[in-house]
Amino acid sequence: MSPSPRLRAVSDLHIAHPENRSFVQELHPDHAGDWLLVAGDVAERYADIEWALTLLSTRFATVVWAPGNHELWTPAKDPVQLRGVARYEALVRMCRGLGVITPEDPYPVWDGVGGPATIAPLFVLYDYTFRVPGASTKQESLALAYKAGVVCRDEALLHPDPYPSREAWCDARVAETERRLAARDPALPTVLVNHYPLVREPTDVLWYPEFAQWCGTVRTRDWHLRFGAATMVYGHLHIPRTTFHDEVRFEEVSLGYPREWQRRGPVPDPVRTINPAEDVRRRAAVSG
Repeated sequence: MSPSPRLRAVSDLHIAHPENRSFVQELHPDHAGDWLLVAGDVAERYADIEWALTLLSTRFATVVWAPGNHELWTPAKDPVQLRGVARYEALVRMCRGLGVITPEDPYPVWDGVGGPATIAPLFVLYDYTFRVPGASTKQESLALAYKAGVVCRDEALLHPDPYPSREAWCDARVAETERRLAARDPALPTVLVNHYPLVREPTDVLWYPEFAQWCGTVRTRDWHLRFGAATMVYGHLHIPRTTFHDEVRFEEVSLGYPREWQRRGPVPDPVRTINPAEDVRRRAAVSG
């Protein structure tokens, strides 16, 4: 057990897979005051998302959730057939009923190890601006992806209703999120929690570069600098690792699919400890 509360982070739990559901069932805090940041892709079906967040919210002192693309899908076999904004709003209402913090709630302040720091869960989507090299438009980039046979299932399952497109929804989310981040307390460092990386560089190691266009937007490229990030937490790529961009720590905290994490060992351990103060000190030392 940890002697002090810690800030923990994980993403891409994908509990439709029995092995991943078992992982969640065994996921416990090391201290009664631990917080858990969940950076999206808990599951696809509404009931599975609710099951996982209910369980985690009973174990961790606070759970902070940012949606992934899978939570926003409308699978044909899901009894909850809400689409787009209506589905997202239903998930927010469900989270609030559980006491889980969402991107629509006031940003909480972490006061445990590494604090104080503002924890900012984000929901900004993507707008196809992480295009395939050589493509100058969304249409060209998508055509190359279809030709390569690398197409995200979002194209069939993630509906933007009532927006005319996913990039239009992204535009609205970026504007609203920028407004909220600008209104934060500037005296505190932030931990930005988003399903997608805020910069394109983490996608450079993808086996299929065509997939990058479903991984974010160029409009967030400087957010870790503009909004005082000590640490940026993300998932989506299923490549858990630590990278640095402009001397800011980026942590990918994905569990991923069993076929992926089983290659790394029989027991998955994607949960990372986030220490904002340590990251601020490291950056100051490097920059100084």
